Amino acid sequence: MYVVTGGAGFIGSNLLDALEARGDGELVVCDRLRSNDKWRNIAKRELSDVVHPDQIFDFLDANKGRIQAVFHLGAISATTETNADLIIANNFNLSLALFAWCTRNGVRIVYASSAATYGDGSEGFDDRFNVSALSMLRPLNAYGWSKHLFDRRIARKVAAGKTLPPQWVGLKFFNVYGPNEYHKGSQQSVVSQLFPQAAQGSPAHLFRSHRPDYPDGGQKRDFVWVGDTVDVMMWLLDNPEVSGLFNLGTGTARTFADLAAAVYRALGKEPYIKFVDTPLAIRDKYQYFTEARMERLRAAGYGKPFTSLEDGVTAYVSRYLATNDRYV
Repeated sequence: MYVVTGGAGFIGSNLLDALEARGDGELVVCDRLRSNDKWRNIAKRELSDVVHPDQIFDFLDANKGRIQAVFHLGAISATTETNADLIIANNFNLSLALFAWCTRNGVRIVYASSAATYGDGSEGFDDRFNVSALSMLRPLNAYGWSKHLFDRRIARKVAAGKTLPPQWVGLKFFNVYGPNEYHKGSQQSVVSQLFPQAAQGSPAHLFRSHRPDYPDGGQKRDFVWVGDTVDVMMWLLDNPEVSGLFNLGTGTARTFADLAAAVYRALGKEPYIKFVDTPLAIRDKYQYFTEARMERLRAAGYGKPFTSLEDGVTAYVSRYLATNDRYV
């Protein structure tokens, strides 16, 4: 049995598709479905159970002899969320409790960290996992801080020689894009947000640069296809000896202008871009550059190449966004 918290979410539902294809265990989703179309993300899956987060520990205790691994991907992931009490309860306290449960019961755990832990990138994007290195990072928002706080807590446990789960892995996801993100609203990837504009022949609206060292549209991110993130997690299942905190991007930063151009060209159109001011509410917290250092994951043994931006965007557009069924 595999338990996926946030299983009805974006990355979680894509992971469930791969786990189902593997066919070696029952699938359990722990999530809040609420009243939007989030349920569609898991509508094609054969699930053993759907558990509300408030009941997760009762479920785990009742099934502890059957659970092979917990994928803890559930979180408040909106970088614009300002209720820090809510964020800490969901992203830090629940994560600590799940990690402790996996430790007590000898269950493997893979959890979602985030590139938001790197803040403005002034300390680089090297996923060094030790107490000193992590203490140097300064996230720019409460979401990034909550993920960073958990990473630091695990680093402290490791440094102190505390008992740990048989496999524990944190993944610092960079800018993931792909199907099943539609419930995220304004937090969807730029690919998903630009597609309707491109399909209608309207201009893509990108943020204007407010720094002299970056041209408009020249802001860079490490955009990673969701299928690649799933491949890494499935590889971790096959390599239980691998533990640690790892970046999960492509290792290559690309501009937002490149991204927009890829969306238009996937539709057979020429790029058409207009620039708008970055909203004041996020302007001073806006990251102008992210690029994952991938050496540690490679050194751990992961050898599969990552999908190029153009190939990933084309796959997303042609297989999902431009079809009648956008869901995995």
